[in-house]
Amino acid sequence: MKRTAGLLLIAGCAPTADSTVPAPPANPPRVPELAVSPAAAEIRIVSGRLVQGGFARGRLSPATANLTLDGKPVSVAADGGFFIAFDRDAAASATLRATGAGALGFSLPLAIADRDFPEERLPAIHEKFESDPAFEARRADELARIRAARAGASKEQGWQERFIWPSRGRISGVFGSQRFFGNDARSPHSGTDIAPGKGAPVVAPAAGRVVLAPPPEMSLEGNLVIVDHGLGLYSAFLHLDRAAVKVGDLVKQGDPIGTVGASGRTTGPHLHWGVTWNGVRFDPATLAGPMPDSSLAQ
Repeated sequence: MKRTAGLLLIAGCAPTADSTVPAPPANPPRVPELAVSPAAAEIRIVSGRLVQGGFARGRLSPATANLTLDGKPVSVAADGGFFIAFDRDAAASATLRATGAGALGFSLPLAIADRDFPEERLPAIHEKFESDPAFEARRADELARIRAARAGASKEQGWQERFIWPSRGRISGVFGSQRFFGNDARSPHSGTDIAPGKGAPVVAPAAGRVVLAPPPEMSLEGNLVIVDHGLGLYSAFLHLDRAAVKVGDLVKQGDPIGTVGASGRTTGPHLHWGVTWNGVRFDPATLAGPMPDSSLAQ
């Protein structure tokens, strides 16, 4: 069932729009400013897309002690800036709540617009899996390394930037697409797939620190690089042919990360770009906007 897209603007804080691929619903018209108490104006949304799979950047007053989104902690930068994101199946509403140094608390309700995600229906298949203790042990170690790389919320500053596409080419898979084998639903696609051809450059979409890089090659993700952009926001680059960075490297927007490949479990060369915030998977295209002309050089 479709939900009506909506956005509650507090004290004239109108989010700016970043386009997505595929495009989410158009921005609702701006509504008049609301008469609110001074305390309510201390949480502001300043940019982003309040849609399923979207994100927002905001700002708090200096007196704020902590911030939560639906009861879960949100990291706040020294200047009061913050970043939040919403997963594919986010509910129609969410609440940011801040508390000051004293007992005072104030909230900002958010209306999260609905999105349609594509479906891909394929013939039913029957799969038989046999236990492979060696693979299961290896995979458990890989997943532990990935979780450790994404743990915490650093003070890196890349989260503030307007992201660019890490590679340019045909979009071969979109975030949130749902595959069905017969009537059997599989997990929705967790990122955006870009297919510019093997060896095409992959660059940092925003500044950050490399927190995971090969070797070794991951069994499913292949040559995987993860970059920490700060405040719990991470980019992951899967199936690289080679990586051009190592753990601990600081990268600026546009710096080389590696090249497109077909390592790991994949049917052909492409880059899978995934983004997470505090463990929430959301749409990379909401950060980067429309794909530029693929004929343009990186």
